[in-house]
Amino acid sequence: MRIDLTGTTALVTGSTQGIGLAIATGLAASGARVVVNGRSDGSVQRAAGEIRAAVDGADVVELAADVTTAEGAAKALEVVPRVDILVNNLGIFGAKPALEVDDDEWRRYLEVNVLSAVRLTRQYLPQMMERGWGRIQNIASDSAIVIPTEMIHYGVSKTALLAVSRGFAKEAAGSGVTVNSVIAGPTHTAGVEDFVYELVSRDLPWDEAQHEFMLKHRPQSLLQRLIEPEEIANMVVYLSSQQASATTGGALRVDGGYVDSILP
Repeated sequence: MRIDLTGTTALVTGSTQGIGLAIATGLAASGARVVVNGRSDGSVQRAAGEIRAAVDGADVVELAADVTTAEGAAKALEVVPRVDILVNNLGIFGAKPALEVDDDEWRRYLEVNVLSAVRLTRQYLPQMMERGWGRIQNIASDSAIVIPTEMIHYGVSKTALLAVSRGFAKEAAGSGVTVNSVIAGPTHTAGVEDFVYELVSRDLPWDEAQHEFMLKHRPQSLLQRLIEPEEIANMVVYLSSQQASATTGGALRVDGGYVDSILP
């Protein structure tokens, strides 16, 4: 299957590293004009340089803005008034005992992981519907379904994101715009490496630490390893394509078989 996204503009939030950077690189490799987003000029410039180095002739727009705020979303609209593919990838996570998560932290997780996606969808969906084509994807997590005891605040925010995706897909019904969520399983990123070492001994070499983490904390995984960011990006690139025109309102899994159910 050859995916050609030439002529489209894709905004990927939180795309200076990890899954977001892999998604932006994959979209650029398929011909999309990619908007790289992060909070600082330096991080955005570095990520844009990495994409240009990886993809010959990549068309990259740099957007340094905190899109978790209304001001940041407004700046996004100013810099990129037209978006054909919106990937709400930005998110935060961290381990904390459930009874120690206070109101402010609950609010922060919902603000960053849910409301930022809602705000940008509300901003760009109407124009997509008017043009009769568009793609919106919300990057969720296996934690949306298998709520982890060590971070239920994160899991709940991702559960909400599944509902947001389904709801906006209904709003876009019949318009030619698709809205989906991607359920990412345990993925190998720099942030996850830090998280793994919060739960296992920092004295272990990475391969051993990863193995112990999967064995003790993610034993349901059928891959029995962390997923690479490019494997998540492959699903996102497909869902961004014309070939995925009949897939909307879905929660698609790239979880390594972690979620032990048939649907989803």
